[in-house]
Amino acid sequence: MTIDEPLRRELIRGVLDAGQRVLQIYAQDFSVETKADDSPLTQADMASHHALSDLLQRLTPEVPVLSEESDPIAYETRRQWSCYWLIDPLDGTKEFVRRNGEFTLNVALIDDGVPMFGIVHAPALDVTWWGDAEQGAFKISTEGEGAIHVRELPVADERPWRIVGSRLHGVGAFDIFCDQLPSHERVSMGSSLKLCLVAEGAADLYPRLAPTCEWDTAAAQAVVTAAGGYVLDAETLQPLRCNQQDSTLNPFFIVCGQRSARWEKALNAALSV
Repeated sequence: MTIDEPLRRELIRGVLDAGQRVLQIYAQDFSVETKADDSPLTQADMASHHALSDLLQRLTPEVPVLSEESDPIAYETRRQWSCYWLIDPLDGTKEFVRRNGEFTLNVALIDDGVPMFGIVHAPALDVTWWGDAEQGAFKISTEGEGAIHVRELPVADERPWRIVGSRLHGVGAFDIFCDQLPSHERVSMGSSLKLCLVAEGAADLYPRLAPTCEWDTAAAQAVVTAAGGYVLDAETLQPLRCNQQDSTLNPFFIVCGQRSARWEKALNAALSV
């Protein structure tokens, strides 16, 4: 499936509209429920889920939609999908509840297991990233829209490496990883914003050494790869793929602008503990 410019604009407009619904709830008192996996669920998760699902079904009725908040869909059905939409209506619900602004709406088009197109919208930050395997990666902010690219790792002591990590998950393994690196600085952040920092060249690496699901990462993976980077399985160093098994869990992974024996050694040290 090809995303032409008119469809892309409709998709981005619809995601931004869903973001406004989320912000309306964000500005109010809201209740927080707990799902079966102990993760939080708010009115904003469901409002965004319905808005994004309706948008995609209206614009591309022939393409199946899988959302984090969908009813479960058996793998026997999903495995027949050559192309489908994968959405996380509110990535970073814990950040939403903490009201720190670090949450996103994620929409990805998966083609044969590969995230080929993705939109990541951070409504509280008023920033949107989108990436297309054929068109490249772009960032939309109050300053306008511009192309983004990953950056090369520094050589020698040109500058410290900038490593981004979760403030809530996998902290111990993240420390071990960073301790094996050259001079570096660490940045803690929530949701898929971490992948987008690598995509736009604001960070060098993001090792994720804690559980995630495919809907958490697919849209931002499309942005990273369109920007010239990689999202790699931490064990095999092969690109992450979606819908390859019954479980929607990702393996541990690393996001990078380029491969390097130095960070691969650090990753092995973190994984061996």
